[in-house]
Amino acid sequence: MHYRVISSILGIFLLILSFFLLAFYFIALLVYPEESQAYAFLVSFLVTIGSGLLLYLLPGKFSEDDVTFREGFVVVGIGWIIIALYGALPFILSGDIPRIADAYFESMSGFTTTGASILTEIEDLGKTVLLWRSFTHWLGGMGFIVLSLAILPALGVGGMQLYIAEVPGPNPEKLVPRVGQTARILYMVYIIMTVAQVIALRLAGMNMFESLCHTFGSMGTGGFSPLNASIGQYQAQGISNAFMFEMIIIIFMFLAGANFSLHYKAFKGNWRVYFQDPEFKFYTFIILFSVVSIGIDLFRFSVYNSWGEIFRHSSFTVVSIITSTGYATEDFDRWPVSSQLFLVILMFIGASAGSTGGGIKILRIMTLFKQAIVELKHVIHPKRVYVIRFGKMYISREVLASMNMFVLLYMIFYVAAVLILSSTGYDMATISTMVVSCFSNIGPGLAKVGPAHNYGFLPDYAKWILSYMMVLGRLEILPIIVLSLPGTWTK
Repeated sequence: MHYRVISSILGIFLLILSFFLLAFYFIALLVYPEESQAYAFLVSFLVTIGSGLLLYLLPGKFSEDDVTFREGFVVVGIGWIIIALYGALPFILSGDIPRIADAYFESMSGFTTTGASILTEIEDLGKTVLLWRSFTHWLGGMGFIVLSLAILPALGVGGMQLYIAEVPGPNPEKLVPRVGQTARILYMVYIIMTVAQVIALRLAGMNMFESLCHTFGSMGTGGFSPLNASIGQYQAQGISNAFMFEMIIIIFMFLAGANFSLHYKAFKGNWRVYFQDPEFKFYTFIILFSVVSIGIDLFRFSVYNSWGEIFRHSSFTVVSIITSTGYATEDFDRWPVSSQLFLVILMFIGASAGSTGGGIKILRIMTLFKQAIVELKHVIHPKRVYVIRFGKMYISREVLASMNMFVLLYMIFYVAAVLILSSTGYDMATISTMVVSCFSNIGPGLAKVGPAHNYGFLPDYAKWILSYMMVLGRLEILPIIVLSLPGTWTK
């Protein structure tokens, strides 16, 4: 294990994070001086940049060859843990979230784009802190390490190992031969779509502060809102443009839940790529099927008075849940049990590979279904050779084994977390859904952690466990497991 290269790369991560904390210091100082939150961000910046310089300047030499896949997994695993720790400093120092367990939970929920919150009166917090809280979604959405990779190659540090360890999906796609250039392309697409959503919300009548917060949450598929009642507050307050806000957010949540490589190819003029990609087509089908199914269920139980309301709330909720965003226009905990079960299934499925969403991922679900069909065919024709194809590509046995291992580990960790958290004494609906919600980076669950509630009532040990589940789900398990293996730290 090359400890020098690990400390150096972690130092770079903290230096990049300190730049954003400095930017928010100036926002607090110049835009919201009446809130007196500049001090919290200034101290956070000084602590973070000091720690980053200390780690980066430790004595010793290393080369690009020192960054093996083992170092890559270790750096990504530790990196996300300490980024959430330093990202929690503004919450603590501002006094808005003074307790360490709460602040770390909120920060980890932000960076992993989970959107689970311990806050009750969100609007009582300062706007700079709320903006930072939402901005952590944006940083974590595409991946903080992916952002760093745009810089790392120029510093002489190999980045492919870090890219594979962080980017969600069974087979991360390089858009161009150089991983640093791929990272820059992904962020270029990410920034363009972010700017587009801010402009759309502003044109629809939303103020700049709320437009930025809701855009960071939509594009990062996080779900933190500066409003107590999330997106549903606009309708509750009778704002005429509430429906337009919801439609804009639905569109961008949907786009953020798709593979970003498709958006890049579409920007280059190949719009047919959406209709040619099997995962995107299945992703769209699941959403349409879920909206119709839940809509029929809501109609059967007369939950709403018109088909317009049914379509409005079912479509927003389905897109929000499957993309793991977690915004809410309605308390779906009041919906029929069959609709709730539908939403829980969507929590497990998640968004597309290569998106900013969480969950098992649609690509894996599709491939496992195809694998099951092939195994059934083997029963009838045991000597025939079958291959599993995804679009024009053949899925190798190694990739299939990796997918099977991921799903198995996902279920093992899910069951283990449910069993451990059952010690809190809460009902099964609360425990089972808060675990899948945090593991799949969704945010809201059912019962006591439904859209109208929060996670603040949980004991501290439960918050630490759920914070662990958040980063475990965001990094798709392996980088965090690697940290606990004794062989990782030996030669």
